[in-house]
Parts: sequence; structure tokens; C-alpha cells
Amino acid sequence: MNILFYGTKKYDEEFFDAILPEYPELSIHYLEANLSPETAALAAGYEAICAFVNANIGAETVEQLHRQGVKLILMRCAGYNNVDLKKTAEYGIKVARVPGYSPEAVAEHAMALALTANRHTHKAYIKCRENDFSLNGLMGVDLYKKTAGIIGTGKIGMAMARICRGFGMRVLGYDMYPNPNNDIEYVTLDELLAQSDLISLHCPLTEQTHHLINRESIAKMKDGVILVNTSRGGLVNTEELIEGIRKGKFFAVGLDVYEEENDKVYEDLSGTILQSSTMARLLSFPNVMVTSHQGFFTREALEAISRITLENAAAFEKGETLVNEVTK
Repeated sequence: MNILFYGTKKYDEEFFDAILPEYPELSIHYLEANLSPETAALAAGYEAICAFVNANIGAETVEQLHRQGVKLILMRCAGYNNVDLKKTAEYGIKVARVPGYSPEAVAEHAMALALTANRHTHKAYIKCRENDFSLNGLMGVDLYKKTAGIIGTGKIGMAMARICRGFGMRVLGYDMYPNPNNDIEYVTLDELLAQSDLISLHCPLTEQTHHLINRESIAKMKDGVILVNTSRGGLVNTEELIEGIRKGKFFAVGLDVYEEENDKVYEDLSGTILQSSTMARLLSFPNVMVTSHQGFFTREALEAISRITLENAAAFEKGETLVNEVTK
């Protein structure tokens, strides 16, 4: 089976090429260009395409892929909110994802964001490089004996819960579909917002969770709360988050994802002027830490992503059950 990979970087090629010999039934061609309605025509002659979280796989793109004869969309990530599943179902195109590549990778990054924003280690690094060893502006707060609120208690959320417990924190959880087998104290969303000193988002982006963090939910939070989002940018209403930051509601905010992510999220734009006023405002706050959707970016996670993606492709090629298939 021939597979066209969209939006690939050198690290993608490195990890996929390392295990490709184990799948002789598969052939891969890499494209640096990302998937969009304009580039979907390049999939002519390929049975499958592989895309990442920043691809445009809306209705127009899916229609173009169907015209080119594509039968399978491989998502080399866990999320699939950028895929129009109604259109893929309409055209009989299968969609498979990587649901659990490394929960610890994302959870560890979430805690790294919380610690960095809280203890201002990014600012301290710059100060020390300039021979400024003063402590002005670097005061943080203890996490020990504080309360962590985990919104979304899947594999990543539970990995974050374990980390928080390691810091000596009380851990609360909220999930629309609580897992009774999880060793976590489930509460209502309002209770979690009101009691948590650290709130970490680990739920998928759906119609129900879109702008879960907004003016109303922010008002229910403790003053001086730490908020971390390593899940999806659309969970947070950015304008209302900025409003809360300006009012001093948050002690610190750590964001690995944000609403204005697009196909430029993994590009080097250091020589250009930011076109997003929202991002410029977020970066201007001393208590906000922003990273570029890198929570997944560990060696172990990339190895798992590569293997599970190719296993999904091999299963499809052999006519086996797609255990990681995404349906409506």
C-alpha cells in the first residue's frame, strides 16, 4: 500500500524510516507541504494519506481525497477534531488514529509548564545569562498540600494525577464520563473550579467542551489559580482568558496549545512579524508560559506514534479490524 505523508519534518522521517522495514507491505512518500484542499490533489495514486494535528481535513479536503481514490486517513496523533467525520463516513474513507502513544510525555510537559510559569524559570534563565542574579519577579508558590483539578481523566489526565500526587497534592477530577476504576476523587466541574489551586486540561475538543474555560468558569475559580492547557486550544476562550489575566485572576498560565494554531504552528517564524494580536498579548504577560504544541515531543512518544500508525496501515491493508478506527 502506498501512503502519502503530509506535513512531515526530519524527525518524522527519522522515526518512521527506522521501523518501515518491518512492514514490507507498506510504501511511504514524504511531503513537507501540509494537507489542505489545495494539496489534497497530490494524493492521486495513493491508497492512504497520513496527517498530523495541524492539517486541514475539513469537508473540502475530504472530498478532494475521495476524488483521488484515497481509502484511509492515518492520523499520527490522538486528536481528530480537525477531521470532518461526516464526510469521511459519506465517502467510505476510514480514519485511524494513535490514541495512547505516551500519556506521560504530555502530562510531564503539563507539569513542566505549571512549574515554569509558577517559578518563572524561563525569566530566571534569561536574567542569569545577563549576569542579573537578583530575585525580583521570581517568587512562586508551593504546590505541596495544594489541590490539583484534572479536567479529563483519560490516560493523560491520570498520568497528570499521578504526577500531582507525587508533589503531595490533593487531586480532584472531572470528566463527562467518569471511570469508576480510576483512583481519583470525582467532583462536579463547579466544585473543581472552586477548590483547585492548579487546573490542568486533558479533555478532547468537542461541541460540549468548546470554550469550557470562559468568563463564567474563570469567575468560579480561586483567585491566584494556575491554569495549564496541553490538550486543545479551543477548550479556552482566549479573549476571556486574557481578560482574566489582566484582572489578576491567575497566578500563572501555561499553554502548549491555543486557539489560533494553524498550519504555521510548527514553522520557524522568527524572521517575521506576528500577525496574531492575541498571541502577542499572551506573550506580553510575565506570568504566562507558551510553548508550540510540543507536549508529545519525546523520543518514546515518537517511537510509539510511528509504530501504531504503521500498524493501523498494515491492518487496513490486510483487511483486519482497525482497532484504532475513529467513527462519528
